[in-house]
Amino acid sequence: MSFSIDAQTLEELNLLGKFRQGSVYSLFNQVKTRGGEQLLDSMFRTPLDNAAAINERSSTLQFFQQAQLVFPFDAQEISAMREYLDAGTGNNVLVTLSGTVIKKVLAGLTRDERYRKMIQGLQATIVTLSKCYALLEMIQFPAGAYRTRIEAVRKLLSDKQLEKLRNIDIYTALPVKDIAFYEHILKGKLQEDMERILSFIYELDVYIAVSDVAGARGFMYAQAFPPEKNILQARGLYHPGIKNAVGNDLSLHQQRNVMFLTGANMAGKSTWMKSVGIALYLAHMGFPVAAASMDFSVREGLYSSINVADNISLGYSHFYAEVIRVKQAAEATSSGKRLLLMFDELFKGTNVKDAYDGTLAVTEAFAEYRECLFIVSTHIIEVGEVLKGHSNIHCVYMPTVMEGAHPRYTYKLQEGITEDRQGMMIIRNEGILELIGE
Repeated sequence: MSFSIDAQTLEELNLLGKFRQGSVYSLFNQVKTRGGEQLLDSMFRTPLDNAAAINERSSTLQFFQQAQLVFPFDAQEISAMREYLDAGTGNNVLVTLSGTVIKKVLAGLTRDERYRKMIQGLQATIVTLSKCYALLEMIQFPAGAYRTRIEAVRKLLSDKQLEKLRNIDIYTALPVKDIAFYEHILKGKLQEDMERILSFIYELDVYIAVSDVAGARGFMYAQAFPPEKNILQARGLYHPGIKNAVGNDLSLHQQRNVMFLTGANMAGKSTWMKSVGIALYLAHMGFPVAAASMDFSVREGLYSSINVADNISLGYSHFYAEVIRVKQAAEATSSGKRLLLMFDELFKGTNVKDAYDGTLAVTEAFAEYRECLFIVSTHIIEVGEVLKGHSNIHCVYMPTVMEGAHPRYTYKLQEGITEDRQGMMIIRNEGILELIGE
């Protein structure tokens, strides 16, 4: 089983993108190193699909959050170490020694910078290895998979040759033969060990950064359950990118697998659906979520239809693009996968009668797939009255509070179906009719 998500859903939920304003990725991208950033990107692109693995990562992040560790490494030193290990090869000791001597001679005769960069790279490696060993001596990690990982890295750093290297005074000039020796073992015999240590440092970078974000923003960690449990429950769930966002509760399961959501335009329906989708995606990564608590069974994928646009190049109208999107969702659902599917304002690109018929028929058809969970929103409230007869469809709404002639939106879910109709009132408030009549 693998977790699947398509490009449109990624776009609608604004999950990826280092430089994309408001993206969920940018929210967590507080890492210090290039390797950490690459690892974070990989985590975002490959959500976990196993409850044990998800809970293990969540537990690891919770440990780092409680420990409040500060990333002890210097990003420039990590970069210098990376460049040092990538430059040249140390497989043959004689070749390495002669190459080191030549670089030193050229450095004295010309402006050749290779010898100086070699020394700086070795110094950065010594400092980094020393800091890593000191950190691991301090960490008291509880039993589990990550403790095994820490012990494995600690064992690598306890190698006699690395122990001797760690204790070198970097401010004391080293003999050429010693420089060549460490060039040889670090890039030859211990090359794989060095890669493991750097990978571990990148993990530390990500875990410390993500746990810091969780602590600063009050995010919590979801509990993952096997797919067969078929639940998605949360308390106080909200959008992580909205300041002072209102939290709402959610409860979907085998016997109540459809949330039918009504409310006026601007009442908060789309934002709520995005909040749920983002939380589920982050939960599958083992990352903290914007909620007071959350339990979920592992899904095989996430599918949304929130901001469907027309496609001029293919000659699709907005309505036809919606139909194609629903067809894609139907194919995904009928494949037998356990999915979360979200549809915002089904068939808003056509007339009210067809939108009513289409929304009713599609919602009833999707509701039969009890292994999947659905959230369907509409402002055609008459559909909800018909759907009330289905025991597995839960009707909720986003209310509008009228303050004189002006609406106020609470963004707080309530049981039932809304009766709010403010379209014409908003048109009048904006003075459109008066402008046209002038």
